[in-house]
Amino acid sequence: MRASLLGGRNHSLSRHISCYSRRDFPGEISMQLTTRVTAILALLAAFAALPAPSLAQDKVAVGVFPLSSSLPYFVALERGFFREQNIEPEMTKLLGGPANVAALMTNQIEVSAVLVTLEGLNANVKKPGVATYISLNSQTKVWKMEQFVVRSGFAAKTIADLKGAKLMSAPGPANINTAKAILAKNGLKEGDYTIDQLDMGQHVNAMTAGTFDGGYTLEPNASMMIKAGVAHPIEAGVISKYILGNENANAYAAGCAMTADFIQKRPDVAKRFAAAWAKAIAFINANPDEARKHLAKNTYTPDNVVDMVPMLGYVMVGDMTKEQLADLQAFADFGNSIGVVPEKIDVSKFLHKF
Repeated sequence: MRASLLGGRNHSLSRHISCYSRRDFPGEISMQLTTRVTAILALLAAFAALPAPSLAQDKVAVGVFPLSSSLPYFVALERGFFREQNIEPEMTKLLGGPANVAALMTNQIEVSAVLVTLEGLNANVKKPGVATYISLNSQTKVWKMEQFVVRSGFAAKTIADLKGAKLMSAPGPANINTAKAILAKNGLKEGDYTIDQLDMGQHVNAMTAGTFDGGYTLEPNASMMIKAGVAHPIEAGVISKYILGNENANAYAAGCAMTADFIQKRPDVAKRFAAAWAKAIAFINANPDEARKHLAKNTYTPDNVVDMVPMLGYVMVGDMTKEQLADLQAFADFGNSIGVVPEKIDVSKFLHKF
């Protein structure tokens, strides 16, 4: 009985103590709550201080022909202009227009950094919109790209002097047929010379070895030959002068092209890619000497030739004047006249402004 009473008393006492501690120590409870709130706030602050997870960059498949005309791609890549637009280019090196056209036609790439205009227009006849240009590169006697050269020791000072010569040409139907047309404008018909397409990477070696007497080549190969002393130029800006009939005309022989599928299915990504491209072009036009540095290690341009490689007249489609658009249409009409573009087309259908 005593144990029972004692136990009952202890139980009653503990119950009273428990009740008393809840009601009569508000300061202690307040301090506990404050401690807990402080801990929670500290935890939240710690989470806030953590770096936010970065958004995955949008990948874009880009075909790149490593010539000096691909300069906007390398400027945009190495100066972070693509990264600013949350774009991650996936580059595939493609040598020549036909390889770029094939990749565009089969959706292996979404963008060609530099695509020969006539070959792009030819592809558009077969698959409309497969080569939709967002920028173009002007070639003139000042903005040098295409030119005729001869090896050292070969007696020729003008294009007309190439009668009987063994010539090479930049690859692709547009290049070789343009070369033949220019030769014809200078009084040379087929049979007065021989001409063979040759991969651009072989042009300097071929001239050094004397395999050809001369040829229709592109930059930076022309500058490399001249620097090495194995060739000298005859004439540059030949498309403007002989094809368009005005040496000051803009020969838009190449440019950056996207597929219509890319523009339609991923419009925001295409727009951001174009924004990075436009920034690269603006940088090149404002800082040509600084921009040239991106040719080294990215193209066929050796370090000791970088400073002498001519720039091109890069322009976004949205910035082209009526006169520039007329020059482009005239060049497209020429392409139709020599059979590279199978039908006469309105070039404006294959231009896209962002």
